[in-house]
Amino acid sequence: MQPENPLIQSRTIATPALARNRVLRNTYLLLGISMLPTVLGAWLGLQLKFSLIGPAHPAIGFMLFLAIAFGFMFAIEKTKNSAVGVAVLLGFTFFMGLMLSRMLGMVLGLSNGASLIGLAFGGTGVIFASMAAIGTVTKRDLSGLSKFLFIGVILLLVAGFANIFLQIPAMMVATSMIAIAIFSAFMVVDVNRIVTGGETNYISATLMLYLDLYNVFVNLLALLGIFGGNNR
Repeated sequence: MQPENPLIQSRTIATPALARNRVLRNTYLLLGISMLPTVLGAWLGLQLKFSLIGPAHPAIGFMLFLAIAFGFMFAIEKTKNSAVGVAVLLGFTFFMGLMLSRMLGMVLGLSNGASLIGLAFGGTGVIFASMAAIGTVTKRDLSGLSKFLFIGVILLLVAGFANIFLQIPAMMVATSMIAIAIFSAFMVVDVNRIVTGGETNYISATLMLYLDLYNVFVNLLALLGIFGGNNR
């Protein structure tokens, strides 16, 4: 029996690592590209004063938003193995930009609104860089944590829907702080899933990380608007 060729052996070991690095690289590239439709959607929403969740029927608007968002996510998962998946993903990020425009308009109504948006953007970037680094260097599979984090997301959705009727400022602050913690943890888990080979599709990976970034930014901006906003 001949010994295994060390070149073949090293190539066999390296191939999965190369594949994971390629998925991670493509994910970060597509994640960066996905920010362009988000910015475009936010800008267009500001110009049109777009608001899906209006003051007259906020509960209906909230449910409509969830229906559209989950519809997009379902379509992305169905088309993730083709170029159509990229187009659907970018359409989703444009829609999320539209949804973001209402909050941006409220913050820009503050005298220091532009600086708060910049601070939220920078803070989100720092959080992402830190969590992504942790997820990359941690070789242990952290996918088991996603179940507990997902339960936390469900509870956040329930609390957010309830607060539409309750209008308790303290609940909004609490849910925003918890959301930042949950989606920051999701960043670690989602990057780790790519690094350990648990996620091999860069479109699905981009969707996960985009949702993490979006939710951290929105909730961080909400907290900055509450505690750091100056009325004109």
